[in-house]
Amino acid sequence: MRIKRTLATVAAAALATTGLVACSNESEDNATTTAAEGENTTIKIGTTEADQEAWTVFKDLAADNGIELDIVQFSDYSPVNEALAQGELDVNKFQHIKYLAEYNQSAGKDLRVVGSTEIVPLALFWKDHDSLDGIEGESVAIPNDPSNQGRAINVLVQAGLLTLSDNVADELAPTPSDIDKDASKVTVTPVDASQTPNAYNEGRPAIINNTWLDRAGIEPGLAVFEDDPNSEEAEPYINVFAARSEDIDDETLNKLVELWQTPEVEEAVAKDSKGTSVPVYRDKSELNDILDRLQDK
Repeated sequence: MRIKRTLATVAAAALATTGLVACSNESEDNATTTAAEGENTTIKIGTTEADQEAWTVFKDLAADNGIELDIVQFSDYSPVNEALAQGELDVNKFQHIKYLAEYNQSAGKDLRVVGSTEIVPLALFWKDHDSLDGIEGESVAIPNDPSNQGRAINVLVQAGLLTLSDNVADELAPTPSDIDKDASKVTVTPVDASQTPNAYNEGRPAIINNTWLDRAGIEPGLAVFEDDPNSEEAEPYINVFAARSEDIDDETLNKLVELWQTPEVEEAVAKDSKGTSVPVYRDKSELNDILDRLQDK
């Protein structure tokens, strides 16, 4: 893997003057040397969230453990996985499992999960309302992107507002055509995710994810309903660290997962998400099983 290591000794400093080459395709025996053995490790990690407080806490904690984080901030989701696949990053943390599965399928790649971080419930908002009372007959704005549309429909199913037809191809990712309109209490209007806050501000009920809640200044506590983060339907939306398949057992990358799951980072994540994030501690093999199931579908 392409991870830089800097020896914390005078001899190492002397070697550095002649140029140290980053490791590539190392054997597992030589993969990662920890700070306890006298070395610091530099990890190049990609994200779209580097401006959040959790990343500052995470970077400082990693440094305390001999890991220097070279954080690469992306303004858009689409290039982050490709940068990882091409070896420009060692790991990334910006996506849920479903998004990773969709990338692998469309790009023909085999990026894998290193570990879990948290899940953020997806919620229904309705301006000037604090319950679902009176929502029957309304048209609910939902995100139209593949990663969120199915989940948004399932939020409304869990709320008892939508009923799916009997022949749904994928119950974890239903589409508007899978809705039994006659048996449902509301209809849906798919829109670009960025437009869901506009629907809310116009007085229409809307499913809004946390990214756009924050940008629109809408308090998460105003939700009238949200999905259950512990349900099977929510599993695809567990946020993860991802790496190339040959690197998922790397000690340093797995150490980063441990550090993200410490109370210090989780407290900062909760602050960034305004209390909506739910930490997830799932075995790596379970997470990759979920990834495989999503890709098979």
